[in-house]
Amino acid sequence: MTSPFIVDAHLDLSMNAMEWNRDLTQSVDSIRERESGMNDKPDRGNGTVAFPDMRRGKVGLCVATQIARYVDRNHFLPGWHSQEQAWAQTQGQLAWYKAMEARGEMRSIKNKSELEAHLSLWGVSVDPAAATGSTAGAKPGSTAGANPVATGEDRLPIGYVLSLEGADSIYDLSCLETAFAYGLRALGPAHYGPGVYAFGTDSIGPMGQKGRALLNEMERLGIILDATHLCDESFWEALEHFHGPVWASHHNVRALVPHNRQLSHEMIRALIHRGAVIGTAFDAWMLIPGWQRGISTPQSTGVSMHQHIADHIDAICQLAGNSLHSGIGSDLDGAFGTEQSPGDLDTIVDLQKLPDILSGRGYNQGDIDNILYKNWIRFLQKNLPE
Repeated sequence: MTSPFIVDAHLDLSMNAMEWNRDLTQSVDSIRERESGMNDKPDRGNGTVAFPDMRRGKVGLCVATQIARYVDRNHFLPGWHSQEQAWAQTQGQLAWYKAMEARGEMRSIKNKSELEAHLSLWGVSVDPAAATGSTAGAKPGSTAGANPVATGEDRLPIGYVLSLEGADSIYDLSCLETAFAYGLRALGPAHYGPGVYAFGTDSIGPMGQKGRALLNEMERLGIILDATHLCDESFWEALEHFHGPVWASHHNVRALVPHNRQLSHEMIRALIHRGAVIGTAFDAWMLIPGWQRGISTPQSTGVSMHQHIADHIDAICQLAGNSLHSGIGSDLDGAFGTEQSPGDLDTIVDLQKLPDILSGRGYNQGDIDNILYKNWIRFLQKNLPE
């Protein structure tokens, strides 16, 4: 069977290029070789993502991030000492994306027509009106009719929808309109800890007046709300106040791994009610309970795509009663590498193992296609600007 197209809804590409100093035009093997002997970051020599490997894995479309945190004097996490510095960091990241576009490595997807042109380039067709998904776990059906990609995909640009992970760099709401003009289409108000506009992972608190003003401007512009990383209180306030499109780009299931970073069943049901897609993240500590950073290993824990990625995908599908709200948001190389990834994943190419894994769980080809790419594409077809 021809390898299917894949959409990955969360990759920190510019962070890897600008802060990890990785030339993503080179292969993962080449980057690993260049980082041999380096120890300034825990994942040196263990990276999994680069453009040639994305193409080999048919990951032809992704949601790619800008990220820069602002921290005050009492903040427990590293970050920039002013919002304006954080903004400048995101603009450097943007410059890298634009350079990759000029080189032909990437292609910005800002509206529906650009999306359709890019899908056509890769030989992919998705009918936005044909959103069907059987009850999860149904007997596997025929693999006939899988959507193949065009030949010569090793030379095609990788499409990206630009997202901002954490809104601290928005030093004035006018920045949001500037960002929308250059292509920003999704935004997560918080990352880790307390932020300027919301409270994120491992913190507690509401969005408040500044956060609600941010949501109002996002809704006016048509920017997608990424609910990822919002603490419970900020999550519920955001969903109540924001009436535009919502997704959770890289989030797993709290019932399987108890932690505030994960989504409770109640949160998942609320997102499903809003028509969201939820991307399963591949960071090992989010896949199994009890993972100890720097101590646990994929080998010692047995964490795998075959078992644990499938478990989280299946949990969302079972709650939805169909396959229409689950996707991939791997977060690969999101400040971790193979030392903190599923043991049966070496590079992003191994996302191509998912069709067989899901088929083994009883998912038919239509369900598998939904999870690998169709759900994200239909969401974008519906919610990107004309």
